[in-house]
Amino acid sequence: MRGTDLHLRPAEAADLGFLRALYASTRSEEMLRTGWQQSAIDAFLTQQFEAQHRHYQEHYPDAEFSVVLLADQAIGRLYLFRGPSTYNLMDLSLLPPWRGQGIGSHLLSLLVQEADAAGRSTRLYVEPDNPARRLYERFGFAITCRHPVYLEMHRPAARRLSA
Repeated sequence: MRGTDLHLRPAEAADLGFLRALYASTRSEEMLRTGWQQSAIDAFLTQQFEAQHRHYQEHYPDAEFSVVLLADQAIGRLYLFRGPSTYNLMDLSLLPPWRGQGIGSHLLSLLVQEADAAGRSTRLYVEPDNPARRLYERFGFAITCRHPVYLEMHRPAARRLSA
């Protein structure tokens, strides 16, 4: 992956089908364990995606909702709210073929560099068994709260040396 081929663009209404499929891909292993018929899985994931999408839009109207593009192909999403003291990484998801290729690391690296330069900490939420948790820990995120189904993780802004 060349960093120059990777870029973000604002998500649009026309992206909803892609975003719904991306969301479903992040829950595919979980859905395999349910024993449900595919039609029930599809209906459930559609409902869950729509609820999440509505929640993000209502509670974070000033957030950036971006589609991750690699050579103009949509491969993921990055949702970020830049608060006055803390960045909230709401979501960083990639389609399965692009996971483990260094793309998430590259995007997270850019994000923490920006947060550090702005003097802001960064917060995110992740399920305990999500492989991305190891990535977040490598970037200095630490668990600050354990909720029933997810972990809250926080990374303080890097300290600057005074002149």
